[in-house]
Amino acid sequence: MSRDTPRFPLAALLAPLLAGAVLAADRSGDAADAAADRLAHDIFKQLIEINTTDSVGSVTAAAEAVAQRFRAAGFPAADVSVRGPNERKKNLVVRLRGTGQRRPVLLIGHLDVVEAPREDWSTDPFKLDMKSGDAIMSAALLRLKQEGYRGSRDIILALTADEEDGCCNGVEWLVHNHRELIDAEFALNHDGLVGYSITSEHGVPQEFAFSATEKMYADYQLTVTNAGGHSSLPRSDNAIYQLAAGLLRIGRYSFPVELNEVTRAYFERMAKARSGELAADMRAIARNPGDAQAVARLSLKPDLNALMRTTCVATRLEGGHSNNALPQRAAGVVNCRILPGHSKEEVRKELIRVLDDPAITVRYVADDGAISDTAPEQRALSPSPLLPQVLGPLESTVAALWPGLPVVPFMNASATDGIFTRAAGIPTYGVAGLAVDRDDMHAHGRDERLRVAAFYRGNEFFYRYLKALTTD
Repeated sequence: MSRDTPRFPLAALLAPLLAGAVLAADRSGDAADAAADRLAHDIFKQLIEINTTDSVGSVTAAAEAVAQRFRAAGFPAADVSVRGPNERKKNLVVRLRGTGQRRPVLLIGHLDVVEAPREDWSTDPFKLDMKSGDAIMSAALLRLKQEGYRGSRDIILALTADEEDGCCNGVEWLVHNHRELIDAEFALNHDGLVGYSITSEHGVPQEFAFSATEKMYADYQLTVTNAGGHSSLPRSDNAIYQLAAGLLRIGRYSFPVELNEVTRAYFERMAKARSGELAADMRAIARNPGDAQAVARLSLKPDLNALMRTTCVATRLEGGHSNNALPQRAAGVVNCRILPGHSKEEVRKELIRVLDDPAITVRYVADDGAISDTAPEQRALSPSPLLPQVLGPLESTVAALWPGLPVVPFMNASATDGIFTRAAGIPTYGVAGLAVDRDDMHAHGRDERLRVAAFYRGNEFFYRYLKALTTD
């Protein structure tokens, strides 16, 4: 969703891909696999070279380009739909029809990208740098169509606008305006776990994570105002000092530890793949989230800390109006990621309690920038159930491609389009067969990238997984 989602499916492929490499080293030379890799590469390249940023780009142009590929492949016109709220923000919805024995599966990915100034990158960000998930999902459907495949359920692909930013989130718009096009038993979000499922260390895969829930995003403005004055006559009630003291209190505060069925299962499964004190701590917290010593050690790791509790962190700061005047106003923004089951207003009140200073006003900042004295009572959505019809085929596909790799449920600390499908009653899971090394993560930053072999293995994974999901 929206402004901040860290994204690796939007990633730069390295030099071998630019040179036209089409096979990962372990692809066995199968002609159909090689053709599928070339197809994914070509769609990837085509999409990247279409600017879909919110400022000057057009999501519609990208949607139409992919739609043309589906029409040319023989998809009926009624099953290829390009529509949206305005001329620049149209979404693509494609349906590959099955036997109808079971309800459809929905695939979602976004066509828009964050702003990427050329001067900030060492390569051109609009040359093979983003939209890998869109290309992989499109290639899978085109390959299945070419094979004449009819699974037990329809496969629906929605490539949408404004996941990153902008006026018109495509998944939300489709849910409210054309639910019939995307209604499904469950959804797979290729971007639902920051775009990759496999974390590796020095090229060795460590785990395959799939997200079944996510935290809720919320911003709060903290403000202190006073009379100010001349800087030659300092006073104790300095707005900047008061705000800084409050922010330090928030920085020292930890929200209570709370596990849900997804995060508990994550720690249980990861404990089996780890060793020593880390494994022991994971087992301990899964049994007893109140184990203070285990919590303290796990909290030192930012990624694990974020799984255990709501987090709030200062992200912006401003104050004063002149170098020779006492500040009349100081303000900061605190960004929170809220655990399922808790509301934005509940967290606002907790920040007020932690600040313990009536001089600091805490207001809610909406997605459109509007500031209000109270926050919505909106609560982070409950996790999607760990459905066997989703998890079983996933585990078998992962075992075939990465023998011995543990499959673990995960809670996404960032926000994705899954909030709209979950809110509509469609269980949603973040799944992508892409691998990223822990020391090579550049999400939303300079020179985002993805290894060539990881792209092609991810392409193979998604095709296999779709067939496993739709084959009796």
